[in-house]
Amino acid sequence: MTEDRVSQALDQDLVARVQRGDNTAFDLLVRKYQHRVGALISRYVHDWAEVQDVAQETFIRAYRAIGGFRGDAQFSTWLHRIAVNTAKNHLVAHNRRPPGDDIDIDDAEHFESGLRLRDNDTPERELMRQQLEQTVLRAVEDLPQELREAITFREMEGMSYEEIAERMGCPVGTVRSRIFRAREAIDARMKPLLDHDDLPKRSHA
Repeated sequence: MTEDRVSQALDQDLVARVQRGDNTAFDLLVRKYQHRVGALISRYVHDWAEVQDVAQETFIRAYRAIGGFRGDAQFSTWLHRIAVNTAKNHLVAHNRRPPGDDIDIDDAEHFESGLRLRDNDTPERELMRQQLEQTVLRAVEDLPQELREAITFREMEGMSYEEIAERMGCPVGTVRSRIFRAREAIDARMKPLLDHDDLPKRSHA
């Protein structure tokens, strides 16, 4: 799998954990995307303190809405839209005109170094992100073939259960079972990292 697909698989797994009530998983999503979101917002909002406020509001809105996230788009794209809308709403609330054209999140990454959300232990968090991605990759590769194919079709190709059932020549119920078992196996491999004692605990209202 490519790095992008590993990242998407990680996002899907973390989103599923958040939807099951695991706030630590949302912390990991915040860490993964906070710099990118900050860079994106900084294209709209130029005051450092305001960028922090808008970024915080973005993640609050994302947390409140994540229960309705169904994976129709990539998590990064979904979060990007929330960040853009939050930044625009902030400008309107302060009687300022938003820019006419939206900014692509990948383009915004090029400006990240100029204005990023400060993080005192960025190297450690980056290491954690890499460890999680590598763990997901290894976990998927180690799955039995039928489980690996089912989770790959679902999480990386975005296929419906019905489409997967047709592709694999089995009932939909079997597909659901295989995907469940695959996620359980991936969760088991990720759990030691997600339960790391050094991860800060944060409550989300």
